Amino acid sequence: MKLISKIPPILLLIVIFVSSCSKAWLEPEPLDFFTPENVYVDRVGFESLLVTMRKNLKTENTGARYHMVTEFAASDLGVPDIQLDFHKVTPNTDQYYTFLSLFITAYSSIKDANVLISRIDDIEWENDQDRNFLLAEAYWHRAYWYYRLVNSYGDVPFIGSELTAPKLDFSTHSRWTILNKIQSDLEFAVQYLPASAVPGAITKGAGDHLLTKVYLANMEYDKAIASATAVINGPYQLMTERFGVDAGNSYRDLMWDLHRPENFNAPENKETILAIVDRYEAPTAAKSVGLYTMRMYNPGWFNIKDSRGGAGMVASGPMYDTLGRGNAQVRLNPFFQYDLWTNKALNQTWDNTPDLRRSNSNWIDWKLDEVKYNNPSSVDFGKPINIDYFASKLDTFYYIYAIPYHITFVPEDQPGKPSVYGGNGDWYVFRLAETYLLRAEAQFWKGNLAEAAADINKVRQRANASPITAADVTIDYIFDERARELFAETPRHSELVRVSYIMAKSNLNGYTLNNFSEKNYFYDRVMAKNLFYQQDFEFLGNKPSIAPFHVLFPIPSSVILANTLGVINQNIGYDGSEDNQPPLETIE
Repeated sequence: MKLISKIPPILLLIVIFVSSCSKAWLEPEPLDFFTPENVYVDRVGFESLLVTMRKNLKTENTGARYHMVTEFAASDLGVPDIQLDFHKVTPNTDQYYTFLSLFITAYSSIKDANVLISRIDDIEWENDQDRNFLLAEAYWHRAYWYYRLVNSYGDVPFIGSELTAPKLDFSTHSRWTILNKIQSDLEFAVQYLPASAVPGAITKGAGDHLLTKVYLANMEYDKAIASATAVINGPYQLMTERFGVDAGNSYRDLMWDLHRPENFNAPENKETILAIVDRYEAPTAAKSVGLYTMRMYNPGWFNIKDSRGGAGMVASGPMYDTLGRGNAQVRLNPFFQYDLWTNKALNQTWDNTPDLRRSNSNWIDWKLDEVKYNNPSSVDFGKPINIDYFASKLDTFYYIYAIPYHITFVPEDQPGKPSVYGGNGDWYVFRLAETYLLRAEAQFWKGNLAEAAADINKVRQRANASPITAADVTIDYIFDERARELFAETPRHSELVRVSYIMAKSNLNGYTLNNFSEKNYFYDRVMAKNLFYQQDFEFLGNKPSIAPFHVLFPIPSSVILANTLGVINQNIGYDGSEDNQPPLETIE
């Protein structure tokens, strides 16, 4: 009997029982089903694996709980409202978020990539171009998920080939070793990825964009500038004119157009480098349950009580269809809502900034004199909301707060049927605006502040924001601009961790690799910008609390315990780290 080639996703550490029978008549003889041996025999068979890998990218942005929500809840821009105390995130539990499951998701996707990579030369190819194209995209997907792993968990095991038998002796590899490996893989990949492709497929632009991030992580700034420039000079451009489904709506603006899921993969959107494809009209197996943006990022306004303690709001009608059934899984903070948009030199605030990304047409600010009780049965129907009627002033934490409506509003699962959670829709993975900000960061690390300001201004001026000067450029300002431009789009926590490692390895501002779990840029920025961690309050039995070691997520204990013949390290600060061994510095 052939060995099983697809190992379960829990880091491929669960014991697989491979048995054989001496009686030939006991062996099953199926007439028609798929096995690796009869699928991966030509280009079409290998392309089916690429389709699976592209679908795996949806787990970042779709579903009732997904990774991008955790990225912003564990950041300087918001908090996880029902997991405010990060000391309750352990190797065994990550209530309602994906601190642990990201690890499993990533290795499951890596497994698919490794099947293609390991089997690519099991057949004879008519030409090397077909082989190298398939290998290039598989390398990209594997690199994408390892990049997420090393910037979420630090040192992790590197698995570089298909596993066809039980393996219980994994070891942890150094983060830097893994970065070097995926850098070389991507350098190969960008030579063979196509300049253009169908939506959701990987192009050379997506390869160079990811390679720019890896170069930055590896502190190879000249190479990062070169790869970012290759994207910027490619078949992409920042959108500067109205376009797409709502282009004729004069109340809306360019930022609204950029964030309509129908526009993400539209041919006229020249800014998209890579976006997932998730359409409501697709077969059930080919789509997610939805983007859930309205559920994850919006407040629970429909729970607001009136002066008598009754229901002041109804969960139906136009307001419900517009604001959705929010649950504040990412409770946005005052820094993101207000302080980020202040320019004291120009007397600009969140309320009068010319920046389209904070315009009144794109944000809902819950000005209490403008929002009225909408329950016809309430004694206060039609009156402005009064927070004095709340059971506690703390209820404003969950019920009402400003939201970037132009990003979170994803209204339909199908035509004419509003989704109050956030329906199916395409979503950005990489967009040219981020490429400019990545190149700006590389220029900053090199001390080229004028060049960095020029790239930042490309993004700001498109949004009608006031330009900055070289004197304004700091790493904090770059992350401020990333917040303004890339909310709910790029993994915020991961990118903060990446920069934390850069600063630690460079021994900047008192940061070092030796004390990374005790002092790091991520923690210091979160504490400086996230007001909720500076206050003493309790919500749903949790008080806001975070420590420097929370810069890295815990490795799932189920993975460590299943690895009975080896040692997978736990991150310092979590139970089990006392058994750690020095990480491997080479990859066989």
